[in-house]
Amino acid sequence: MGDSVLAIERRGLRRWALVADYAALTKPRISAMVLIVVAVAALMGSGGQCTGWPMVHALMGTLLVAASASAMNQWFERRRDGLMLRTAGRPLPAGRLSPLHVTVFSLVTLIAGTLYLSYLVNLPAAAWALATWLLYVVIYTPVKPWTAQNTAIGAVSGALPVFIGWSAVSGSWDVAAAPGGLALFLILMLWQFPHFMAIAWMYRRQYQRAGLKMMTVVEPTGRLAGWYAVIAAALLLPVSWALSWTTPWHESIFYLSIASVLGLIQLRFAIRFLKSRTDQTARSLLRITLLYLPLLLLAIVFYTI
Repeated sequence: MGDSVLAIERRGLRRWALVADYAALTKPRISAMVLIVVAVAALMGSGGQCTGWPMVHALMGTLLVAASASAMNQWFERRRDGLMLRTAGRPLPAGRLSPLHVTVFSLVTLIAGTLYLSYLVNLPAAAWALATWLLYVVIYTPVKPWTAQNTAIGAVSGALPVFIGWSAVSGSWDVAAAPGGLALFLILMLWQFPHFMAIAWMYRRQYQRAGLKMMTVVEPTGRLAGWYAVIAAALLLPVSWALSWTTPWHESIFYLSIASVLGLIQLRFAIRFLKSRTDQTARSLLRITLLYLPLLLLAIVFYTI
């Protein structure tokens, strides 16, 4: 009896471990951020009226496509991931999942997510989700070993979910013409430069070992990465202000104050990183970026609903 119970417990643990590995394929933190962006964009595009099932359907479909993109990204990078300490424990390089299983998972979630958005949301939202997948998987991921501009390409793909949320409520193909959507897109795109330049500096040796052409590998002093971080952080100030001018709450001094304080703090830490490129200043900048975006999005939501 004791051996039978033990065997059942072990099978249960193996199942949970398998579930955990498939969950890891989706890069949960990145997927969560994508869903937050889609939700904020949908709220903005609907004037705070997008709630209930329309929002649920948009988020569910996006989650499936985002999970597919993350899984296929790890399929492409499985060998390079095995060369870096920060990624060696992922399911593929660690050998816990096979490349075939990951490929099937990615294709199934891509097809399911695209069809879900097409039938339960609308075709424009599905098209933007597919465009995000293609840019991230087909262009961004393969060019990482070839050019340091991979961060710029990744920044665009990371900001495209804005248009998924916006088109989900508007039903329009021309979401880029919407001033509020374009401003939010630029915020997401610019934010990624200080965020990822800090990461690129902290893990520059691992990236170099894996053969990835990050900015801090191509230009090892980090000065160019610092300038990228400072310029993007500086541009975020007027772009975040412009967002208020494209919405009904353009007279809100409170939003402008929050955007200004957050932007100036982030800019200060970016300048510190530029002046002194150390792991400490990079980590401080990274932490500030992780505070800046959620707080700014929270302020946007507060003044939208």
